[in-house]
Amino acid sequence: MQEDDFATMFEASVKARQFSRGQTIEGTIVGFGPKVAFVNVGGKGEAEIDLAELKDADGDVEVSVGDRIQAMVISTGGGIVLSRKGVRNAATQRELEDAFRAGVAVEGKVVQAVKGGYEVRIARERAFCPLSQIDMARTTDPAVHEGKTYAFRVIEYKDAGKNVVVSRRKHLEEQQRASAAEMRKAIVPGAVLSGRVTSVLDFGAFVDLGGGIQGLLHVSEMSWSRVNPNEIVAPGDQITVKVLRVDEATHKISLGLKQLLDDPWSTVPARYSVGQVFAGRVTRVAEFGAFVELEPGIEGLAHVSTFGPGRSGEWAASVPPGTTGAFEILSVDLAQKRIGIRLVDEGSSRAAEAMSTQDAIAPDAIDAATPDAEPAPSMGSMADKLRGALKGPLTR
Repeated sequence: MQEDDFATMFEASVKARQFSRGQTIEGTIVGFGPKVAFVNVGGKGEAEIDLAELKDADGDVEVSVGDRIQAMVISTGGGIVLSRKGVRNAATQRELEDAFRAGVAVEGKVVQAVKGGYEVRIARERAFCPLSQIDMARTTDPAVHEGKTYAFRVIEYKDAGKNVVVSRRKHLEEQQRASAAEMRKAIVPGAVLSGRVTSVLDFGAFVDLGGGIQGLLHVSEMSWSRVNPNEIVAPGDQITVKVLRVDEATHKISLGLKQLLDDPWSTVPARYSVGQVFAGRVTRVAEFGAFVELEPGIEGLAHVSTFGPGRSGEWAASVPPGTTGAFEILSVDLAQKRIGIRLVDEGSSRAAEAMSTQDAIAPDAIDAATPDAEPAPSMGSMADKLRGALKGPLTR
């Protein structure tokens, strides 16, 4: 037994003499003691390293049994003693320089906000991230990033690693470009996609489909009836849209919302026929006639010639937008989605019959009024109908 112990000690002594102080060597962690870790440095040779040198800034041991480390020999008397002081920094600096030259991302923790940006810790190295480079969006409260761990790109590496500048924004932009390239494969005419409304204007809304790619949801594609964009969507809404067109030359994307709702014209053949009388509301007046909403998404045109003789412009003054009345169906053109109508005399029994149901519902609601016609749906706000749909398959 004593001979075995002596042989082991002798071998360790010989092994120790193979290394010299100041030499940098590699070894494998094989165990941990109360204050030191044991490192296999080849054969049966085993070295020790202070456990404190293997802990991160939070005091946690950052290596495990089986991990290889690089360290410097600081003593060979009575065994090999290692230290990572001076070695770990050099290794990290080499890694940072490699990351800088290769353009790859490194992980770093935002320590604190400083003048003009942030102090970032990458392993045990310090780097600087300018305020403009911490995010793609403008940062109004610098403190929101403190303590966060992000991926950064090394954009400057000077003075042997003493001056390191990093950018999270560069990394995010690269990710976005990669995401955009993948996303464009899915953006084809007919595709149904989810997106987030980024802005709402008079002519429509812009929708972010992902990867920074935006499409335009024009007001004319929001509803089957005339609406204002801000009645349908608001910035931040999550909606489902259909891709209508993609211009490969300009990368402009046209989106639709009404295409995911039932087309009210699909029921027109069974509901509207020549001779029927319906209540309607004038929505706008043009030189050639008045447009009248018979139900949400269904408009008829009362041509100027149907208003009878009179001085020019008198007929228009008699039916300003908002006027309700009874209108007779004169023609139905399904191919062109046009319905020709004429205003029925207010004192006639047919007009009275058509308007009789209007008082029983909301002021802006209008029903079909002839005995042989199916009742028309309420002319409640189309915006309300769309909002109801958005709560279903078109989730906000």
